[in-house]
Order: sequence, then C-alpha cells, then structure tokens
Amino acid sequence: MDNQIEKDIVESVLAKLLEQGILNPSAKPTQEAANQNTMDTDCEPVTLEPMDFIGVENPHNPEALKMMRKSTPARILMGRAGARQRTASLLNFQADHAAAVDAVFKDVSDAFLAEHNLFKVKTIVKDKDEYLMKPELGKKLSEETKREILDKGEKGKQVQIIVVDGLSSTSIEANIADVMPALIQGLETQGITVAKPFFIQYGRVGVMDDVAPLVACDVIVEFIGERPGLITADSMSAYMAYRPDHNTVEAERTVISNIHRGGTPPAEAGAHLATVVKKMIDNKVSGVKLAELMR
Repeated sequence: MDNQIEKDIVESVLAKLLEQGILNPSAKPTQEAANQNTMDTDCEPVTLEPMDFIGVENPHNPEALKMMRKSTPARILMGRAGARQRTASLLNFQADHAAAVDAVFKDVSDAFLAEHNLFKVKTIVKDKDEYLMKPELGKKLSEETKREILDKGEKGKQVQIIVVDGLSSTSIEANIADVMPALIQGLETQGITVAKPFFIQYGRVGVMDDVAPLVACDVIVEFIGERPGLITADSMSAYMAYRPDHNTVEAERTVISNIHRGGTPPAEAGAHLATVVKKMIDNKVSGVKLAELMR
C-alpha cells in the first residue's frame, strides 16, 4: 500500500474519532477539520507514534523490552491509558484494520493486469460475497473459462504461472511486479519453458488442480494473496505442485509464504522459486516428498 493511501486511511479514522468526540478537536485530524477551526491557529497536528514505540511506563528492565520489541512486529509493549489502550495504539490499529478490509474487498485493477500482460478469467464464483461464504467454489473453473484459457494461453509448456487474488488484492499489486520477472528469468536461464501467465479472479489454492491438466504443464506456480492481518495486508504466497489434478492432496503442494517487503523480498522469492521448480521437474515430485529429498 502506498503512502498516500495510508495517509487517507489515517485521516479518515481521525475524522471519525473527532465526530464521535473521542479526539480533541484541537488535534485537527483532517484538512477539512482544520478549515472548520480557523479560530484555533495554535493547534498542533496529530502525529502517530511508530509501531516499535515502547509504551510501558517506568520499566524495570528497559533493555530487555527493547530486545523483545525488536524480535517481533506484533503489538506488544504498547502501554495503556488507565484501563484502555493509548490513543496512538488505537489509531494505528484502526488504520491497519482498514487496510486489511480493503485488501479483502478491493479487486485487482484492470490497469494493473494490462500493465503486466495478464489476461483475466474467473472461477465459477459470482461475486465477492459468494467467494467469502463458499470457499469450495473458488477452486473450480467453468467450461467457458477453460475454453478461454486454451484460447488465450499456451499449452504444453513445462511451467504455468497463475496469479490469483485470494484474500488480498493488495498483495498481488504490491509484489507481482518484482517476483514474477525474477521467477521467469530464473526458469528460462535453466532452459525451462514457461507458458503465458494469467490472472484468476475469486480463486483459491485448489484452482491449480483445474488449470494444470488443462494446459498440460509439469509444474504450476500459483501466486495468491494471503489472508491479511494487522501487521501487513500485502503478504503473498506461492503454491507449487508437480502435475496436480483433482486427486492432489495438500501434502503434495509446496508453498513459499510471507512474500512481501517486510518478509521475504519479492525479487529474492522469485529467484528462490526458480530453483525449487527446477528440483520438482528433475525429481518429478512436490510437497512433502520433495522436502524429504531436499534434506
């Protein structure tokens, strides 16, 4: 998520707090609120504390708290105001929650798909509500969609890459630009053929089981948005399987998760995925069996 979107979210949260009387109007949470309070020219704008702030007052061992804080991005040591959380903690929480909700309900933009040359198809899911309520439908393609994939895509290549929105459209737009070129370059350097990638809307991990037999590939790589949390809304996973079909079980899939700027950097992940795919093709296995061979 870019800085402007983050700023808009925070300003929206602050405006709501002002409206509810939780925040002092002198804090001027938005430009509009500032314009409405022109009489108070000495007010200071609200500045949110960084998430690594230690809010515990008078700690017995501050150095230990600093070490603990560096060990995790989780919301710990935030302090309190009486029986409640501090205002800065609340504002950060609400902003991150808003980002997580946006990641789930927003769609990957057509402009993004065009920029990365990804043609778009969808599962049998009708809309976002059905997608969230009936996960199994996100694993199935209609006959019409299958024909479209065969018409616009490529058949018989060793690797097929698919991009799936999953539960975070934000993660797709944040990471694909770096991870996919790195993966394709790594595969082509090793002499592995790659089919034209495409995008599947309203998809779940198991949709690869419909795609792989259709395009007759050896390995399918599925980039999919992970369920967003309050630490990050732009984390993506890469699921891979050797010749998956409707008999494939979860133990036969290999996954590299936590691909984002605060986890495994996307370009680094792409290069690593290329080496994993090569081992799948060489050994003709994936998932647990591949992990056992790589020990």
